[in-house]
Amino acid sequence: MNPKETAVVLIEFQNEFCKPGGGLYEAVKDVIEKNRTIPNTVDLVQKARAKGVLILHTPIFFDEGYPELGQEPYGIFKAVKDGGTFRKGTWGAQIIDELTPQPGDIVVEGKRSVDAFTSTNLDFILRMRGIKNVAIAGFLTNVCAESTARTAYDRGYNVITLIDCTGSTSWDIQGFTTTVNYPVFSRPMKHDEFLAQLK
Repeated sequence: MNPKETAVVLIEFQNEFCKPGGGLYEAVKDVIEKNRTIPNTVDLVQKARAKGVLILHTPIFFDEGYPELGQEPYGIFKAVKDGGTFRKGTWGAQIIDELTPQPGDIVVEGKRSVDAFTSTNLDFILRMRGIKNVAIAGFLTNVCAESTARTAYDRGYNVITLIDCTGSTSWDIQGFTTTVNYPVFSRPMKHDEFLAQLK
């Protein structure tokens, strides 16, 4: 893969998921520790950036009171609202220090959906930069990462899902998603395999 035609899309590497005290940290703690999600992703980003790969951060956050979600959200957005997570301007919504955006990175604004394409200009950025290969990392493996990978596949990108740079609420979910679902619409691989393909 040509690094200049490749982007890494980081989905919700925010304190809510990644740090003790985050609202969803306990839910994913076992998986991200076993999977070494954070150190793997830090290694991925540092090495990919050095090769000239575009790094895109796609955090999610909501205004106080969650007006974007309507009166009666259900599913995962009900859990977000009930838990008071990902509120704009809070510590929990901040991108983790280890992955602080660097010069040349792009922070994609407007993510309010499980799919990083739906309410953002992600597709516009990728096409304007001539990106053909999209490597996806982040949370949750079976929700936002999966939804984003499906859309990228449908839009004609070469999609890589970085299985050791994702996290979910159980190892069963992690395993099923990465071994059963991901191969249908992406090329699942570990981050070092991905880095080795950048020529």
